[in-house]
Amino acid sequence: MSKPSPERQLRVLHVEDSELDHHLIAVELARAGLQVELCRLDSLAAVNAALDERWDAIISDFNLPGFSGLQVLALLKERHQLLPFILVSGEIGEDTAVAAMKTGASDYLLKNNLTRLAPALLHAIEASESERARMEADRALRRSKQRLHELAGHLQTSIEMERAAIAREIHDDVGGSLTALKFDLAWLARHVSEPAVQQRVASAIETVSQAIEASQRIMHNLRPAILEQGLVAALQWMAARFERRTGIQVSLRTPQEQLQMPAGVPLVAYRCAQEALTNVSKHAQASRVDIELSLDAGVLTLELRDNGRGMAPQDLAKTRSFGIRGLHERAATVGGWVDLSSSTKGTSLILTIPLEPDAIAQVQEGDEEAEDASAHDPSVWGNL
Repeated sequence: MSKPSPERQLRVLHVEDSELDHHLIAVELARAGLQVELCRLDSLAAVNAALDERWDAIISDFNLPGFSGLQVLALLKERHQLLPFILVSGEIGEDTAVAAMKTGASDYLLKNNLTRLAPALLHAIEASESERARMEADRALRRSKQRLHELAGHLQTSIEMERAAIAREIHDDVGGSLTALKFDLAWLARHVSEPAVQQRVASAIETVSQAIEASQRIMHNLRPAILEQGLVAALQWMAARFERRTGIQVSLRTPQEQLQMPAGVPLVAYRCAQEALTNVSKHAQASRVDIELSLDAGVLTLELRDNGRGMAPQDLAKTRSFGIRGLHERAATVGGWVDLSSSTKGTSLILTIPLEPDAIAQVQEGDEEAEDASAHDPSVWGNL
């Protein structure tokens, strides 16, 4: 940000009990070519009221009747106001000056040497405006991230709703029609005697049976009805089906008791496990997968570990692989996050979802850095 122009009209609050010292500071600022509206106040209550107005900076004496300049600085911090604060005093010890700077003062000067006041004031205003611009940029970035999270959550919800609608259509229309066709073919098989026709009918029944199985599989992938029986039952079904389909051994550990979870959490955990297993079968070259579901101190944890080849450096270098980003966004819709680690001995993915308010606060305090560390690996387990 550019330095404030000397021609700019500045509004400066001067906390000073001496009219003479106030005049000397006004003269010094004018001599430096600054246009300053300098307003003098000498009580803490008046300063507090004046802080409701717009000021470019505050110049304050240290020793004042009934209060000190540090109390004015503390008042600024209480009000969360980012204003340049310059301490000007006739006598101020080095320890006091250091304490003031640590507390947030922009600079300090002695009254018998005011030649540095104008440059110090301009520098403090410039630094304050730069800091305000940075904070506003940070707020805008946080708002943008929040909007992106909300958009991602909305898209995930819309996708699940669309999946559910498609699954219902497959069940009601395609599934019903295929089942009716299978009954008709079975009737034909019972009422024809020619071997060639019976063979064609039997082949048609087998084809229809495969189509029914395929439609059921698609329905389960689109909208897992098994989740109505609970997350544990759904994971058991998924693990058994994955092991049977891929030949990869699956070990599943879950709590014995029935888990009570907020709406949306079981589906997020199920989808996370589903996508992770899909990528194990596609890329990991693993022979074993260990899945562990646990609930401790109000925090749900789902971990999937494989003994595959791990992630190659080129996998980490990909820029257009959105697998882990999708997992992060899906987890964020229920206040959770995903951690990923990999080596030549395999890959581990951990989904963490705090289910209780106290658990959320406690876990987030210790895991912000871990979340940031996992978020910078956007390419792992890609091609989802």
